[in-house]
Amino acid sequence: MGVTRRVFLQAAIAATAAGGTGAAQTALAPPAGAAGSPPGDVVGKITVGYQGWFACGGDSAPINGWWHWSQDWGRPPSTTNKAITCWPDMREYTHTYPTAFGNLGNGQPATLFSSYDQQTVDLHFSWMQQNAIDTAALQRFNPNGGEGATRDQMAARVRGAAESHGVKFYVMYDVSNWWNMQSEIKTDWTAKMAAHTASPAYARQNGKPVVCVWGFGFNDDNHPFPPAACLDVINWFKAQGCYVIGGVPREWRTGGAGTRTGYSDVYHAFHMISPWMVGAIGNAAESDNAYTTYTLGDEADCLAHGIDYQPCVLPGDVSGRQRAHGDFMWRQFYNMCRAGVQGIYISMFDEYNEGNQIAKTAETQASVPTGSGFLALDEDGTFCSSDYYLRLTGDGGRMLKGQIALTPVRPTPPVAGGDTTPPSAPGALRVTGHSDTTVALAWSAAGDNVGVTGYRITRVSGSTRTQVGTATGTSFTVTGLSPSTAYTFDVLAADAAGNVSQPSNQVSVTTDTGSGTTDLALRKPTSESSHTQVYGSGNATDGDLTTYWESANNAFPQWLQVDLQAATAIRRLVLHLPPSTAWGTRTQTLSVLGSTDGGAFTTLLPSANCTFDPATGNAVTLTLPATVTARHVRLNFTANTGWPAGQCSALQIFGA
Repeated sequence: MGVTRRVFLQAAIAATAAGGTGAAQTALAPPAGAAGSPPGDVVGKITVGYQGWFACGGDSAPINGWWHWSQDWGRPPSTTNKAITCWPDMREYTHTYPTAFGNLGNGQPATLFSSYDQQTVDLHFSWMQQNAIDTAALQRFNPNGGEGATRDQMAARVRGAAESHGVKFYVMYDVSNWWNMQSEIKTDWTAKMAAHTASPAYARQNGKPVVCVWGFGFNDDNHPFPPAACLDVINWFKAQGCYVIGGVPREWRTGGAGTRTGYSDVYHAFHMISPWMVGAIGNAAESDNAYTTYTLGDEADCLAHGIDYQPCVLPGDVSGRQRAHGDFMWRQFYNMCRAGVQGIYISMFDEYNEGNQIAKTAETQASVPTGSGFLALDEDGTFCSSDYYLRLTGDGGRMLKGQIALTPVRPTPPVAGGDTTPPSAPGALRVTGHSDTTVALAWSAAGDNVGVTGYRITRVSGSTRTQVGTATGTSFTVTGLSPSTAYTFDVLAADAAGNVSQPSNQVSVTTDTGSGTTDLALRKPTSESSHTQVYGSGNATDGDLTTYWESANNAFPQWLQVDLQAATAIRRLVLHLPPSTAWGTRTQTLSVLGSTDGGAFTTLLPSANCTFDPATGNAVTLTLPATVTARHVRLNFTANTGWPAGQCSALQIFGA
């Protein structure tokens, strides 16, 4: 797995510990100095570090193992094989994977999520949206080893979730142990990551796409880069038109055991400086000492050089009993805001390995595997809801933006008590109607000790459950299905505390054949952005599902196009991959465009993730919101989890 930040910090902190002197609890006004930049997607905003680095056995991720959950990724995590220090709140995940831990304290199985599942990333970004978190910094380590393919696909998933939930994102390169970083980081940006800057969700500051490089100037063997190499990389990214953030040692300005000498020009070359504080402080008094020792001087130095300043705020390590039910984190927010900083970086969103995550975490021992030794958020005797540190982050952002007054007192106290009782399972699930692309469902209401707030409708395929919708009442119509296809559904109930019931009974139904059964694209002319070997675009309309189009590899975006030879009313597309089980499940990210003249194209369906599963025929149906007229129909591919190219064995188009 390699040495990452935490290994360096454990050594560095032993040499230089932050002091513990207190500071007066007075709400001071921030200094009046002008920021280096106006508000943007990082200046004046809350950014969270997003690892996205958890995988599970059986999740189809290229990493093919229990990535970051276990010490031995080849075996499921257990009390003797674990790489995390606390347990996530699993009640809202619809894709979960069994572990070798004992059951939770409430008797439920101990399951974990995979970051590789789009539902996981969507859920995480919905939490960001709900708690006014502005931007996510996607961590990207050396992509040229065994983790590279999985990290490439995680970038596509983060992009999709950010676009769906109105949250910004940018790439944060962590150069730890990346020995050929100076050349390879440029290649990676040009060949892969720069394409994501086309997304409307990609963070921009001063009109420039944001990129962060974490790890210059750290005084350890994992960051041996000389100043000239660091400056070369920073200036190269600037030449690409990027706004460049530096993740640097906390002692970048003061000097000390954690930072190398002779790097002043490197630090001052960045557009924004973001010092790392995890491991340096562990309580409110140490936060006050860091405010005096680092923050005030750092802010003044950055202002003097026209650089933006984005210090780090951390919730504290659960296993180290640092959190003090929010006191520690709020003191940092207060100190940063009274210093007048330009932005705040939260470490981290999902770092269950170091225990300093703000993502939802087990509240009590009822939600922790028995015998695991993990602590819950109530470890100091005060109950905190699983989302408390998300809500606290939202409050900190409002204080940063001047939406609430500067205050050393937390606006949102921990929740007293807590509802840990899940609703009963919904009953009598039944099919009340169906068409070629829809299934209507109804069920009996679930009960709860406080109250049911909604229902989650899921499609079941073997051991996999995929959420397809939510409802507040006791009926729902599933849309976007394929004609003449068998489906199985069940329903779960949820309450306001995030407790989720056991599933209802399952119902199975086959959709109708449908009225639009003539494939308008069959044997029609095609064109393409590229193809590899013998896999040309004509294979997509030849009527043979065993032949297929495949674009040039490692060169997204790519497109496939069919000419219907006349302006035609269309409503539905069905995309296929070869039905052979040799084609594993994969998700392709694509959009649908249409044109009447082959020149000016309009978007018929925006970019979305389409999952092809051999268990359901390796087919995906895309239904347009309304019938449109087009002659030329184009699929634009930007990602594929199964192979680094666009792939399609049949592009079928149907009318109303």
